[in-house]
Parts: sequence; C-alpha cells; structure tokens
Amino acid sequence: MNVINEAGILAISTRLHRLSEQLRKDGAMIYKAFGIDFELKWFPVIFTIYKKETASVVEIANEIGYTHPSTITLLKELEKLKILEWKKDISDERKRLFLLTAKGIELVEKMKPVWELVAIVLSEIADNENNLLKAIDEAEEKIANQSFYQRAMQIKNSK
Repeated sequence: MNVINEAGILAISTRLHRLSEQLRKDGAMIYKAFGIDFELKWFPVIFTIYKKETASVVEIANEIGYTHPSTITLLKELEKLKILEWKKDISDERKRLFLLTAKGIELVEKMKPVWELVAIVLSEIADNENNLLKAIDEAEEKIANQSFYQRAMQIKNSK
C-alpha cells in the first residue's frame, strides 16, 4: 500500500483522479483496438447529441456538467472535424442547435459495439460490494445540495 492509499479519505480526490486516468488511458486503447480514431474528451458531447438528436450549447453544457466555454471548445473541435454541424433554432434565431453530420452518425455506428463492450467491462469493475456508480451518484447528489467548500466553511464557522 502506498502513502496516498494510506491517507484514506484525505486522498479521495487523488484516488478518483488516478482511477479516472487509468480508465481514460485504457478507454483510448480500446477505441484504438477497434480502429476508431477518437479522443475520449469528445464522448460526452457526441453521446449527448446522439441521444437528443439536436441540442443547444446550453443544453449540452448542462447535460455534461461542463462550463459553457469548455463546451464551446469541444463543439468547435468536432465541427472542424465535420462530426457535428449546427442549424439555427426555428423558435429562436439566435440559438444554434447542434446535430451529428453523416460522418458523425457513421462514427457513432462504429462506436456502438465499443460502448456495449465498455459497459459490460465497467459494470464488472464497478459491481463491488459497495457499488461504485451508486456511491458516485450519492456523493454527487450530496455535493449538488451543498458543496464540499460550503460544508467545510459551515463547520469552520460553527467552531
């Protein structure tokens, strides 16, 4: 056991980051093994648009939990690669709705078997005595109700 693991709850952020990085690295290798040229950072945007068919910048940012500028950066990248395109919203001319291009649809079709495989493997990894996904859901819900920072300041100020 290393020092970070021994630190217990103090190192939760470091350990989640470490786990996330390992999953990202392996995920990238899985896509590559299927001959798919794909960056994992694109997944939340592509998957959201695939599921919703069309979505505005605000909708996408809210769905994936990213900031507006981060979302726009990813959208521009995917637009440049001709995976996404946009059209004006009929009900609001100022709003752009993003959708998959033919190339984007083709990419999603290639990725579906990978998503199925990845879902099986990740379910296996997360299905522990204390289900990882359920634990993350619960922690995210608590943080949504009151942030880590807010909780710390509340305790600090009550002393």
